[in-house]
Amino acid sequence: GWDDPRMPTIAGLRRRGYTPEALRLFCERSGTTKSGGWIDYASLEAALRDTLDPIAPRAMAVLDPVRLVITNWGELMGGDGTLDDCSAPVHPHHPEMGHREFKLGREVWIERTDYEEVQPKGFFRLFPGNKVRLKYGHVIECTGGTKDASGKLVEVQATLVPDTKSGTPGADAIKVKGNITWVAAADAVQAEVRLYERLFAAAHPGSGELLEELNKASLEVCSAFVEPSLAKAEAGVGIQFERHGYFVLDAKASADGKPVFNRAAGMRDSWGK
Repeated sequence: GWDDPRMPTIAGLRRRGYTPEALRLFCERSGTTKSGGWIDYASLEAALRDTLDPIAPRAMAVLDPVRLVITNWGELMGGDGTLDDCSAPVHPHHPEMGHREFKLGREVWIERTDYEEVQPKGFFRLFPGNKVRLKYGHVIECTGGTKDASGKLVEVQATLVPDTKSGTPGADAIKVKGNITWVAAADAVQAEVRLYERLFAAAHPGSGELLEELNKASLEVCSAFVEPSLAKAEAGVGIQFERHGYFVLDAKASADGKPVFNRAAGMRDSWGK
């Protein structure tokens, strides 16, 4: 329909997460002219980022989840079932917006791409022997990963480094280069996340065969896990998924207990890269 988030219509853009403020800024920046012309789609996304960044609440989400097990959690935390209270600001520059609360436990979901068996150059996330911080939580040291018969990663293992919780006096005792997002298996909310891209792969659609110019990767659907604050997300409110970009709850597609989020724009323009 006309409100499909891939359609270049006002209804489609609004359902995808574009705000009136972003559309007005885009029009102001584009200006007016008596002659026709083309404006890069990236300009529209930039207008959205520039209007949402100062006001959008933050949240952690894992879009391609793999399980991370902290093998010494029970030993250090008083039992495998113990959960640690963690918090983070709703917005890093607006303390008046309050804090989000969530748990950290023995098992958490992390991004599959945050683990490598052998460290690539410039990679500072999880590989055997490396330490990283679970953002807003503790420092962990990766000990390895488990793959299935086809070679697909199914689990990552790590150990907790004692006395390194964010916000505590010993938090900076160990310096790490990597900081990764996560959600605890204990309180994560399962969600469908729709990663929308521009509808046309061609820079100037209509100059050739229109159907051949369609972007075949204009929609990717993820079975994701998101932090518990997003269980109460409001439709039409732009949210920054840390690392991933700006998203909005799709009230039309969501069902009780199973929210659906649409990506409006990434953290930066990566089209064609």
